[in-house]
Formats: sequence, structure tokens, C-alpha cells
Amino acid sequence: MVFSSPTFLFLFLPAVLIAVWVAPVRLRRFILLAASFGFYAWGVQAFVLVIIASTLVDWALARGMAAAKARGRTRLARGLLIAGLLQNLGLLAWFKYATFASEQIARLADLLSMGNPGTLAILLPIGISFFTFEKVSYLVDVWRGDVEARRDPLDVLLFVALFPRSIAGPIVRLREIQHDLRRPQPRVDQVQAGAIRFAHGLAKKVLIADQIAPIADAAFAANADGGLTTGSAWLGMLAYGLQLYFDFSAYSDMAIGIGMMLGFRLPENFDRPYSSVSVTEFWRRWHMTLSRWFRDYVYIPLGGNHGTAAQTSRNLMAVFLLTGIWHGAGWTFLIWGLYHGAWLLIERRMGWRGLEGPVRWRWARRGTLLLIVFLGWVLFRAESLPDALRYYEAMIVPTGGLTPAVDTAMTTQALVILVLACGIFLLPGTRSGGRFLIDGVGAPAIVARVAVLALLPLALIFAFAGDYSPFLYFQF
Repeated sequence: MVFSSPTFLFLFLPAVLIAVWVAPVRLRRFILLAASFGFYAWGVQAFVLVIIASTLVDWALARGMAAAKARGRTRLARGLLIAGLLQNLGLLAWFKYATFASEQIARLADLLSMGNPGTLAILLPIGISFFTFEKVSYLVDVWRGDVEARRDPLDVLLFVALFPRSIAGPIVRLREIQHDLRRPQPRVDQVQAGAIRFAHGLAKKVLIADQIAPIADAAFAANADGGLTTGSAWLGMLAYGLQLYFDFSAYSDMAIGIGMMLGFRLPENFDRPYSSVSVTEFWRRWHMTLSRWFRDYVYIPLGGNHGTAAQTSRNLMAVFLLTGIWHGAGWTFLIWGLYHGAWLLIERRMGWRGLEGPVRWRWARRGTLLLIVFLGWVLFRAESLPDALRYYEAMIVPTGGLTPAVDTAMTTQALVILVLACGIFLLPGTRSGGRFLIDGVGAPAIVARVAVLALLPLALIFAFAGDYSPFLYFQF
């Protein structure tokens, strides 16, 4: 079920909100738990039972881990932690990477003339990467003593399954919402702010991201067919970079808005990343909950930047190798992660990170950052490494005008929206639009809220009349 679908907008969400608002406080988490598992089962059916079983195992292991530490049995507690990590990462490896691994084994066997061992075809459950990381963070935080092991398994089940963010984040840690799990109590001001934030995300999704998506789709389809022209390649790259930002940040806005209407304050996930002046700053503004997760659970445990320069470089490259792999099982994602890691190392070496103080040549730095990031999105979007290389070749080797399919996708409406979407490049990076709508004061904030609410009817019309359009990050 997609947040922008009529079923969700006009049936599921209103029903859940009304049920939570009118129900006694003690019953609200049961309503949310039923709604969350129903929401997830809508898309994956029986796999929801795997999530429930895995989460209950995590609950039991965390309880055992806490009890073992209290009795001074550190080795037992560590063993329970390792068991929890293995069961979560094992599930992720099986469902997300087993098919890719079997394809590589089959290819190697063919090269060595060892016959064809066959390949696996395993369906990837929606959102598995997100809730796996959340479950891992819970186990590690209990081990570290950052949170107490929950006595009630329903708390852990609701933490994992809470439907606003179960499919595509933000990646939440238990300590960020633990006080709201047992007794969700949405306030009137939260409901009002959440509705505005949700409307903002819906408008970004259906009025911007979905309208420029055909341009990107046409360009990458033409590339797969071998008929991509230079103009279409650059236009497709631009359209995809904008589509990805407006689509993913829209989901985060809508998730945060729904969370507020239900009494939860979810963490921010975007902070105007295309206003960055370096790749380092970009990753502090793009998918922020993922960046913080890798920082706290991978980079710092590896030693962070407290070792030698070589060790810091190793730690950074390990993080971005895993970042690429987390996004998808394919060589393009792996290389995309290493590409960003390499740029971070270059910036460290050259002193180009620009995180504090004034930055010289800010506009040139922002333009360079955009070029670096958008070139990387080609790897992110391409179906295979040969497709990505062919796309880059089309960008570099001059050819004719627009590919016919791209020209068809470039309707007047799409062109206007694409130009307006490019306005995000000109905005200052001081505060994200979503947070400004909630926390901003004065006339500018009031005007922005009125504008969003004015766009809501149009967004609802587009959502009702448009085709099914899943969020891009559902595939991760």
C-alpha cells in the first residue's frame, strides 16, 4: 500500500487516525499494531509472519542479554548478541543477496566450464533493509546499555512494524520513540503540524516526482535499447536526480507527518542535501538516519577517525562499501558506494570538506558537488554495469538531439515542473522545507503553510487520477 494511493489516502489512513484518536489511551498501541501489520501484509502477505517471528526472537535475546549482563555473565550476553545479529543479517543476506550471489556463482561456473548450477529467484520483501537495521540497533543498544530490554514484546513489535516508517524509513532507534510506544497521545498541535507535513510530502510526490519520472524512465530505457543521445542522457540524469530526491524526501515527510498525527516524533531524514558544498556535507544531509546508523554502528566501532590516516581511510571505505551494498545487490551499487567513499577520502586529503566556517567559491563548490552526485546517480539507476558505462559513453560522445521517447516524455507540463524542481538548487541550505513548515515563525512560515494546504486538493486529485507509482526506495 502506497501513501499516495487512493486506498491509503481515503480509507486506511482516515480509519486508523479516527480509531487512534477516539480510543482509550491504553488501547491505542493495539490498534497501531494491528494497523501496522495489516499495512505491511497488504504488500508482502505471508512474509509478515517472518517479521513477527524474527522480532520475537530479538525480544527474547535482548531480555536474555540484559539478564546475563546483570548477573555478570558477559560472555553469555555477547553470545546472545551475536546470535541476534546473525539471525537478522542472515535473513537480510538470504532475501536480498542470495539471488545475486547465485548468479555470480553460475557465471563463474560457466567461465570455468563447470556446467550450470542454476540460480535462485527469491522475492525481495519490501522494507527488509530498513527494519533489519532497526532491529540490529535495538540489540546493540541493549548490549551497550543505551536502552533497557523491553519487558513487553508488543513494544518491540510495534517499534519494528510502526507503519508510517516500516517500508522506507526514516531508520528509527528505539530510544527515539520509546516513551510513545506504550501510550501514544497525539496533541492537537501535533495533529495540525503533522497534517501540514503530510500534505507537503504528498505534493512533492505526486506533483513533482511522479511528473518528471517519465523523462528519466525514457532516457534509461533508450540507453538499454542502445539509442540514447547525448542531450537525452544529460536530461535523463537531471530528471532522475530530481525525481529521486523529491520522491524519497516526500516519503520521509509523509512518514514524519503521519507519525506526528499518531503521537510520535520521528527523526528528520533530509536537510536540503543539494545545497551542500562537498560530498562529506551531502552525506550529513541526505538520508541522515542511514548515515548516523553507519556512523554509530560501523564507523565508530571500527575506530572512526581516531587511528592513523590509513585506518581512517579504511573505515570510511568500509562504511561506503556497506552503504552501496545496503542499497542493492549488484555491482553498480557496490561501485556507487566506493565512488562516494573515494570522494570523501579526496576531500579529507585536500581539505575540501567545508563543514564549518565560510566557504570560498560557494556556488562553484555547490555546482561541482551536484555534478559529482548526479553522475553517481547513473550507477544507482542503471540496471547493470554495462548499462551504466553505455550511459556515460552517451553523455561524453556527442550525438544528435533528443531521443524520440524522451522528446515525447518532455511535455510542456513536465518541462515546467522540471524547471521548477531545479529551483531546489538555488535555495540556501540553512533549513529543510519540511521542518520550516512545522517550526518556522512569522509571515514566511504562514505563507508556506497556506501554500501547502492550497496544493493539497490538487495533489489529492492527481493521486486519485494517477497510475500506481511506488516510492523508489521500496526496492531497497
